[in-house]
Amino acid sequence: MASIPQGSSTQLNAADTGNNTVPLIIVTILFFMWGLLTSLNDVLIPHLKSVYTLSYTQAMLVQFCFFGAYFVVSLPAGALIKRLGYQNGAVAGLVIAASGCALFYPAATSGYALFLLALFVLASGITILQVAANPYVTVLGPARTASSRLTLTQAFNSLGTTIAPALGGMLILGTAVLTADQLALLPAAEQAAHRAQEAASVQGPYLALAAALLSLALFFAFAKLPKIQHDEEPGLSADTASNKESALSHTHLVLGAIGIFLYVGAEVSIGSFLINFFGEENIAGLKEADAAHLVSYYWGGAMVGRFIGFAVMRYVSPGKTLAFNCICSVILVLVAVLTEGKLAMWAIIAVGLFNSIMFPTIFSMALHNLGKFTGQGSGVLCMAIVGGALVPLAQGALADTIGLQLSFLLPAVCYLYIMYFGIKYAGIYKAAPAAEPAHL
Repeated sequence: MASIPQGSSTQLNAADTGNNTVPLIIVTILFFMWGLLTSLNDVLIPHLKSVYTLSYTQAMLVQFCFFGAYFVVSLPAGALIKRLGYQNGAVAGLVIAASGCALFYPAATSGYALFLLALFVLASGITILQVAANPYVTVLGPARTASSRLTLTQAFNSLGTTIAPALGGMLILGTAVLTADQLALLPAAEQAAHRAQEAASVQGPYLALAAALLSLALFFAFAKLPKIQHDEEPGLSADTASNKESALSHTHLVLGAIGIFLYVGAEVSIGSFLINFFGEENIAGLKEADAAHLVSYYWGGAMVGRFIGFAVMRYVSPGKTLAFNCICSVILVLVAVLTEGKLAMWAIIAVGLFNSIMFPTIFSMALHNLGKFTGQGSGVLCMAIVGGALVPLAQGALADTIGLQLSFLLPAVCYLYIMYFGIKYAGIYKAAPAAEPAHL
């Protein structure tokens, strides 16, 4: 999500060069962990919706609080990393994320509001973690192999998002013993007791995650990792628009930030509604625990698609590849909206495959040729990730108004804009860009 400014020189201290395999493994574990924690929200949303009898709009406050933290914490996180350094900053992020996980224990007996606070704290830690961890990948080895290292870490990030729904479905959703109709037949006191039991099902898994994060923080604190140093930015090159006053003066950055906002919003929104969508009688009529396993295919598609996209964009313009993927995504969403049964189910799952290259491609195209404004532009793009908070909330409102299936038209509109961005700037590169750091 955060990236090394392209106009600056970032390198390892001379004393730290050598075999970087172990540091790369350690940093890759961090990528895996925040992918897992982020994707668990897709399981948490239908669970809390059932426990607290929430509307779709209220349930989407989970993503609002989680991704809202990116908007609030991104800039302070950068200042914190500058003060503490990358390694200590990663430790701080892990400890804060662990605190958020630990808050799930009292939240289970305190109500929905404390769950939302816990998610905000957890996401704040992940934001700091990403700002701290991403730069390591680009400098842990020769510059010519940076893309392959980034692809590797992105794959492990996606591995975390793929595993989490199935794991969460087993540990959290698998505890439900009564359907909503069966629960409605019980006396009020028994209904309350059953809901309290279901709410408590998150305590064990999230305490285990808190312990894992704290253990990783200790391991990371004492690990011998390379020190990163930044040289001063060189002057602007001849082909850089030196008459611009700020990053926002560059139209392609502004349009790219809108693209990041809508992409993250669409990706997160689709994932958030999948379990409920698969539970619809005209789609698959699946129980939540069974539906959770299928969500893993959605995120797993993104993992596979990253490797395919990396190979394709060595020969095809990134903008054209982005536009093609968006067209496929729109078609698949429309199939999911206009049909029923397994066709609709697998169509929406397949969108994950075409999501794969969108974030890094938009990110790279938006930062292209910004010169001294690259760092500022990167901050703008990171803040645009708040789309993951707002678009799901908007789709939730649509689902409450026009129905869940029709509400998926909103992500389709998001993909149409991203298609426009890809076509508009299809010729922005003379050669394909290097991959960007991993995101969700």
